[in-house]
Amino acid sequence: MPKTWHDPRVPAPEQCVLRPLLERHAASRPDAVFVRFADGSQWTYAQTLDIVQRTAAGLQSLGVQQGENVHAWLPNGPDALRVWFGINYLGAVYVPINLAYRGSILAHAIRLSGARLIVAHGGLVDRLADIDRSRLTDLVVLGGEADAPAVPGLTRHPSAVLSPASARPQPPAREIMPWDTQCIIYTSGTTGPSKGVMSSYLHLYESVAAWNYHIETDRHLVLLPMFHVGGTAAVYSMLVLGASIAIVDAFQTDRFWDVIEETGTTSVILLGGMATLLNKRPPDPRDRQHGLRVATMVPLLEDAPAFSERFGCEVYTVFNMTEISCPLVSGLNPGPQASCGGPRPGVEVRIVDDNDCEVATGEVGELIVRTDTPWAMNSGYYGNPEATARAWRNGWFHTGDAFRQDEAGNYFFVDRMKDAIRRRGENISSFEVEAEVNSHPQVQEAAAVAVPSEHGEDEVLVAVVPQPGGCDPRALVEYLIPRMPHFMVPRYVRLMAELPKTPTQKVQKHLIRSEGITADTWDREKAGLVVKRQKL
Repeated sequence: MPKTWHDPRVPAPEQCVLRPLLERHAASRPDAVFVRFADGSQWTYAQTLDIVQRTAAGLQSLGVQQGENVHAWLPNGPDALRVWFGINYLGAVYVPINLAYRGSILAHAIRLSGARLIVAHGGLVDRLADIDRSRLTDLVVLGGEADAPAVPGLTRHPSAVLSPASARPQPPAREIMPWDTQCIIYTSGTTGPSKGVMSSYLHLYESVAAWNYHIETDRHLVLLPMFHVGGTAAVYSMLVLGASIAIVDAFQTDRFWDVIEETGTTSVILLGGMATLLNKRPPDPRDRQHGLRVATMVPLLEDAPAFSERFGCEVYTVFNMTEISCPLVSGLNPGPQASCGGPRPGVEVRIVDDNDCEVATGEVGELIVRTDTPWAMNSGYYGNPEATARAWRNGWFHTGDAFRQDEAGNYFFVDRMKDAIRRRGENISSFEVEAEVNSHPQVQEAAAVAVPSEHGEDEVLVAVVPQPGGCDPRALVEYLIPRMPHFMVPRYVRLMAELPKTPTQKVQKHLIRSEGITADTWDREKAGLVVKRQKL
C-alpha cells in the first residue's frame, strides 16, 4: 500500500503514525525540546529519536516483532516514554498495565493480551510471582532493579539490553499504517473485568485533533498516567503538533501553580474534581501569575467564565472515553455549567432508548457515536468479540453513558448507565447530586451512590470529604433541600478522609456501594429531618 491514497479523510503516516511522525520532527526541529521530566531534565526531538531508536533496537534483540503485544508496567517518566515509543517504533503494540493491578486483576490483563514480554519497574515485580502469567516468559526491569525479586519461570534480562550504545533497529517488515493497532488500553474495570481497547494510530490522532485550540508553542502538563488514555492522548497531542510536554508524577492541589511555573506549562487537562479543588482554595496573588494558557476541564464542574476570570486562562471541555475520539467538544469558556459541548465535525451522535430509537429533546437516553473517518474510534475489545458486538451493534458505538440534550443543542452527561439511582419512582443522576453537594463550602469532594432501601428500591448516600474544619451532615442536607427536587435529597451522609480512586482519579463507587451504610453514616430520617414533596 503506498503512502498516499485517494481518501482525503485518512492522513498520511508521517502525520499520524509515531515512527515517521517522530522522524519528521527530529529532522525539522532537532534542537526543540520535546519533553521535560519531573527532575528538570529534558530531551530535544533529536535526543528523543536517538533514545527511542536505541530502545527499539534493544526490544528487537529480545525478539519483538511488528504487530506483537508488549506489556509496559512503569510509572510516568523517561523509561515509560521511551519504552512506549520504542514499542511503536517497531510497529509492535504498546500494552500498558495499571500500576495498581495485582492478583487476579493483573493475571486477567496478562492473560488477555497474550504477551510474552513485560518491561516493569522493580517495585512491581513481586506481584508477578504468585499469579497465572499465561504466555509471559520474559522480563526486563527498569528502575528499582536491586529490589526486584527473581520470578521462577520468567527469564530476566538486564536493563542494559534496552540501552545499547549506538544500535539502530531493523526496519519493519512492512510500512506501519494509520489503521494498524498502536496500543491496547485497559478500561478502568469499575463495573466489571477490564476490557482491552484496541486503538489504531488514526484513533489516537483523531482524539487529539479534536483539541484544535492547542498550538505548536504549547507545553502540555501530563498529570495522568500513561496507562490511561488521558495520559497517552496528552503526550500524542503535542507530538502531532511538534510541541512539547512536561511529565510529572501526579496532581497536587497545593503545588499545582508552582508546578505550572517550574515546568513552563501552557496547557493542562483538569480531570474529575481537580478544577473544583483548585477553585476551592483561598484566593492567592499567584492565581494569575503563571503561564497557563488553556485548561481542558473534564467534566465541566465549575463555572467556566468565572474560572477563566480568576485564573486568567481559557477553558474548554470535551467528552471522551478510551473507546471513542472526543466526539463532543465545546467552544471557549463554555456554558451552561455541566455541558459537554456539541458534536465536532466528522462525528454523529444520537441519544437513544434501549431499542436504539432516539428519545425526545430533554429526555435521558444512551449516547451512541459514529465517525465519518474510518478507524477513528476503537477497533474493538481485544480477545472479547462478544463485548465488541454488544458495543458496536447497529453500526454505532454504544458508550454506556446516559445523556440528555437541551433545546440549544448542548449535550449533558447524566450518569454512567450502571450508576443511575432510582428512588420514589424517579431516576436520579449521581452526577447532578454530586454537583450540588460539591457546591457547599464545607465540602472538598463527594460521590453519590445508591444503597438499598427498606422499601425495596434505592436510597441516596453521599460520601463526603470535608474541607479542613469539618462538615456538619445536617447543615449540608438543609443546604441541599431548597436546591434539588425532594426525591434527590440524600438520606445518608458518610464523612470520609478520602474517596477511593483509581490511579486515573476515577472514584471507585463500587467500593462505596459495597460498604453500604456504615456505623459512622449519618441518617437524616433517624435524625428527624424529613423532606416532603412540595404541594401546589
